[in-house]
Amino acid sequence: MSTPPSSPAPMSYKNTPNRSVSVRGVTFAYRRLGPDNGVPLILLNHLSAVLDNWDPRVVNGLAARRPVITFDNRGVGASGGSTPDTIEAMARDTVLFIRALGYDRVDLLGLSMGGFIAQVIAAEEPGLVRKLILAGTGPAGGPGIDKVTSLTIKDTTKAALTRKDPKQYLFFTDTAGGRRAARAFLDRLKERTNDRDKAISLSSFRAQLKAIHHWGRRAPADLSLIHQPVLVANGESDRMVPSVNTVDLAARLPQGQLEPLYPDAGHGGIFQYHARFVPRALEFLEP
Repeated sequence: MSTPPSSPAPMSYKNTPNRSVSVRGVTFAYRRLGPDNGVPLILLNHLSAVLDNWDPRVVNGLAARRPVITFDNRGVGASGGSTPDTIEAMARDTVLFIRALGYDRVDLLGLSMGGFIAQVIAAEEPGLVRKLILAGTGPAGGPGIDKVTSLTIKDTTKAALTRKDPKQYLFFTDTAGGRRAARAFLDRLKERTNDRDKAISLSSFRAQLKAIHHWGRRAPADLSLIHQPVLVANGESDRMVPSVNTVDLAARLPQGQLEPLYPDAGHGGIFQYHARFVPRALEFLEP
């Protein structure tokens, strides 16, 4: 692993400075926080997400003991270039980004679409990845994944009509507890007030939707190729990537470990249950 940046890394995501690195002529925006030493944990984001869509309770909790790096995919937020329309191309970009930072051994936390990307990297670059955490995600060809586009459009339209954030519908259950968790999560996303990232463009959003749709229509992947230890987590009522995919992943991965599904929680289960998820993730990531 390369020598980390010489300046001390910040410990709070709300004031972590934006950085950038050039990868084959394309600028990738990222943030790094946590201790200087240790295997870095790379966070791979969900559909339409930018740097400011990571729950600071999750990032800060993980960064208390691990170097944590978040970044914008190519063409997303503050990163340059055009957004790829396949998961495999996004995975190649991620590998190039990691190596541009000088790392040759990392852990991955992939959420939703980020979990698709993490699976490809783990299979194709086994020497690069030590451990994986897959949250709110599923294998290629998993049931319901090809419905993400229609569900996203439906709930985004509903959110616009009700003046709500789409994540309230897409990430959380429509129960009293789910609505409380959604409000708390959305409030946490507003904690950073300076140097915020810009929203994803419509063209990049469409490219990501196309990539997810194709992933959902693919033939099932051979998950036996992923030999690394994998922690799999989700809410019990995920509408975007149905929770049956989480159970399937844990069963088919040679070293899969299933975190008991979070009750009354959906796609954003690790955010809703951050107080439970973070300690479990840190325990799993121990050498």
